[in-house]
This record gives sequence, structure tokens and C-alpha cells, in this order.
Amino acid sequence: MSVERPKDSFVVRRMTRRELDMAVSWAAAEGWNPGHHDAECFYGTDPNGFLIGALDGEPVASLSAVAYDAGFGFMGFYIVKPELRGLGYGLEIWKAATDYLGARNIGLDGVLAQQSNYEKSGFTLAYHNIRYEGVGGGEAPAGIVELSSVGFDILVEYDAPLFATRRPVFLRGWIDQPGAVAVAALKHGKLAGYGVLRPCMSGFKIGPLFADDEFAAEALFQAMAAHAEGQPIFLDVPEVNAAALALARRHAMRPVFETVRMYNRPAPPLPVGRIYGVTSFELG
Repeated sequence: MSVERPKDSFVVRRMTRRELDMAVSWAAAEGWNPGHHDAECFYGTDPNGFLIGALDGEPVASLSAVAYDAGFGFMGFYIVKPELRGLGYGLEIWKAATDYLGARNIGLDGVLAQQSNYEKSGFTLAYHNIRYEGVGGGEAPAGIVELSSVGFDILVEYDAPLFATRRPVFLRGWIDQPGAVAVAALKHGKLAGYGVLRPCMSGFKIGPLFADDEFAAEALFQAMAAHAEGQPIFLDVPEVNAAALALARRHAMRPVFETVRMYNRPAPPLPVGRIYGVTSFELG
């Protein structure tokens, strides 16, 4: 028996900062394991890029459409309350989000089950990302330094080609969030990789983990894992990076979730061989 959409007043509007906390709790209920301080970092990046769908005044749908600059945006938090799925509310908030981002190249990390729907909206598969889960611990290796010892402008420039655009506002909030461990690898005095470990609803996530080579990636991973002794740790790995997959397996991590990275325009020429861990599935 098909479910009919009730007669209603469904309105899509911008989220308030407090409503983003609610959307994060929805994401947690979906099993996405958001970070404790994700909302503050995300909202500060683009306060206009978070949408709520309200049914007769009650929030029932969410979607983020963060505009990083005039050329690139990223979508996430695409959630409709389970009992109201299949009634068209998701499509309405999706249209509002894509209208907001306009002509930008839009990226997303979607669940596999929705890949065909994203393709109908003009998105094309770039590659898969795989979430690995393991257990923190071990000794931090020598030679890894605190990221705060690296000039912020240097970090922004290092990060930009690994993400598709510069994102200074996001990075400032991300590396300074409470409870985060941000580390850097240096080679001949120059930045050769960095990573951030942040506390989540369950354990800790490592993201991003960017490095010039597998040796720097390994050292950075070990340094962050050492701060999570006995706790679950998660790393979101681009499937196309064989060295990143090997790192996860070497540390006895197991795959627990998978997404499709898609774009509605040609995929940015990211050096995926240097991407050992995605920053977040919500903001790219």
C-alpha cells in the first residue's frame, strides 16, 4: 500500500545555529557518528548553507549546502525523518539546496543506496570512500609536531589542492575545536602532511589525514592513535588510494561503512594518493 503525502504546509528555510545541533543528533541516530563539536565548525563555515524542512512548523528534514567560495560547494546532512520518507519532502529541500549553490561545482558523499538518485540529478561517481574502525593506542613516533607550530597560512596553502579550494574559515575552527589533536609532519623544514583527531559520539575520528607519502601518513596516524588509547578510532579512506587502504589494514582496522564521492561537474583533480583520510563526509 502506498503512503499518501498529507495535506500540509512544508516550508524550507535556513537553519538556526541551535537547529544544526538537532540535525547533528539526527545524523547520530542514522549511525553516522558525528563529532561533538562539528556543528560549531560547520556552521561557521557558511551560516547560510544549512537548510531545514518544516512540516506544519515541525522540523522534519535537513540538508547542508555549504558554499566554500564562488566555485565550489559541498552537500551533506541529507536526512528526512524515517516515517516521512518517500513523500517528496527530500526532493523539495534538495532543490532549495542546489538552487542556493547555483553554478558551483558541488561535491557530496552519499550512501550507496542513493547513488542512482544522485545520478538523476546530474551527479557522477568519482570514487568510493570506506570508513574503517579500529582501536587507538600505541606510542607516538618521534618527529611529529603540533600543527599549531606551523604557520596558519602555510597550512591553508598546503590543504587547498587536497580539497579543491582554499577553506581558511573552516580550517581555523576545525583545528582549534575542543578536544582535538592536530599534528604535522615536516620534511626538510617544510610541511609534509597533517592530521586532526577529534572526539565523536563514539570514540574518535581521524580526518583529514593528508601526507606527501606513506611514511609521513604512518607517523601521523600513529601520533593521533596514541591519544586515543583503548578507544574506537575511525578513518575514512578513499578506496582509490591503495597505500591508505594498506595503512588501515596494517592497524587491524575493519570496514564498517561506505560512501560514494560524487560531483555534478567534472571532478576536481585531487591528488588522491596524498589523501589518506577524508576530513568529513558532511563537508568534504
